[in-house]
Amino acid sequence: MRIALIGNSGSGKSTLARQFASARALPMLDLDTVAWEPGKIAVARDPEAAARDVQGFCGTNESWVVEGCYASLVRAALAYSPLLLFLEPGVEACLANCRSRPWEPHKYASQQMQDQHLEFLLAWVREYYSRAGELSLAAHQELFDEYRGPKHKLTTRVAASELVARPDLT
Repeated sequence: MRIALIGNSGSGKSTLARQFASARALPMLDLDTVAWEPGKIAVARDPEAAARDVQGFCGTNESWVVEGCYASLVRAALAYSPLLLFLEPGVEACLANCRSRPWEPHKYASQQMQDQHLEFLLAWVREYYSRAGELSLAAHQELFDEYRGPKHKLTTRVAASELVARPDLT
């Protein structure tokens, strides 16, 4: 089983990816870990190097979960014909999830440091619907529309949770 998740920050990608990984013993790749320089806030890696890391992960593991908001990196995973899940619960749900998210030690040295970036994150979430580029709703929708493999667009947490419980995900 291979699953790729895409959506706005706060849409529930990481939570759903962890649920799939746990329930089905799948290795998981958070695309933030390949898109950014380790230990450096807001220092992007070379996009080609990041894409090679995604390809390496997907090619090395028979089954997996990949999640993130980077259309180009999710596109690299789509070459392996996963189930594509596009999470789009709306801006208010994303904002609420961001406000209640636990500390992410792979992104921030402390909860306090993460909390200091919350207002920036909330603004980023709001801009998803109007910005251009690979981190936008438009890019995610285009990726979803173009993908010819199995896919679902999920607009509620309930729909996402129900999907985890299904034995057949197609």
